[in-house]
Amino acid sequence: MSIRIITQLIEQTYEYYRYYIILLTTFIKIALMPVLTINNLSKTYGNFYALDNLNLTIEAGNIYGLLGPNGSGKTTTLGIILGILTKSAGSYEWFDGQYGDKYRMRIGAILETPNFYPYLNAKKNLEIVQRIKKSSDDDIQHLLQTVNLAHRTDSKFRTYSLGMKQRLAIAATLIGSPDVVIFDEPTNGLDPEGIAEVRNILKNVAASGKTVIMASHLLDEVEKICSHVAIIQNGELKATGEVGKIFTSDITLIIGSHQQDLLKSTLASRSYIKEIEVIDNTQLECQMDANITAEEICRLAYDHDIMLNRLETRKRRLEDDFLELTRDPALTNN
Repeated sequence: MSIRIITQLIEQTYEYYRYYIILLTTFIKIALMPVLTINNLSKTYGNFYALDNLNLTIEAGNIYGLLGPNGSGKTTTLGIILGILTKSAGSYEWFDGQYGDKYRMRIGAILETPNFYPYLNAKKNLEIVQRIKKSSDDDIQHLLQTVNLAHRTDSKFRTYSLGMKQRLAIAATLIGSPDVVIFDEPTNGLDPEGIAEVRNILKNVAASGKTVIMASHLLDEVEKICSHVAIIQNGELKATGEVGKIFTSDITLIIGSHQQDLLKSTLASRSYIKEIEVIDNTQLECQMDANITAEEICRLAYDHDIMLNRLETRKRRLEDDFLELTRDPALTNN
């Protein structure tokens, strides 16, 4: 084989791998690119701050929950980042500026109550959404199957239950195959069966590779649906991060013994015991890792010749974490 042929083979091999390296690098950049960056975002009505210097970064592929009580600023935030409301200060950027002013073409959203033509069926209503979004290659029947409405394709919207209306709204957000879908209180007003159905649909949407942003005042739903959470209260961001890190899975241990000093020092020596609080002369309340069992605590006491007269474990409630995060320091110190 001549030197010339060998050189050509080397060059061809180099170009082949160079192409795939560039392609892989591009995919990695897109995957790591923030979907949404919010900097010092504020919204005021006179002297009232509906949103006060909100800073938030949402990464691709997450189910992100905006959690807070009614009136906390969740819907205001969604309204601003969707271009419906005008911000008073600060900035936000979608997709790292990649799509410029056309970023809204990559987003599907439903705010407040879903509205469709009551005298049209599901298919006709979604076809109207198609025309609004200038999208023509959507498989509407598949979308209706995704939200469990295929059996009611030809039913008029006015005959739908609240849960069915909400599911049709989810299908509408998926028109145009957006990268991000946004929902405002998607389970609000639904019965337990409807809540579970919407929850599963949102999880399936996220599993398809889309980023989901949802506002909710329901702690339990955020824990069950979301991978990440931002807690907002009175327009201010109180905490943000992975749900498992914001809301602890620790177990509360109520334990009692007349050998309290020995019991306290023994528990304090264990890394899985995080907090110890004295209830009275014989009882302690502790926070411990969720993977520790009551049997292990009994064994620990037995090994140290400690006689227990009470042992009770309770899972820490989400409400406890939420109240702790949103507690007003001024009220706490008074």
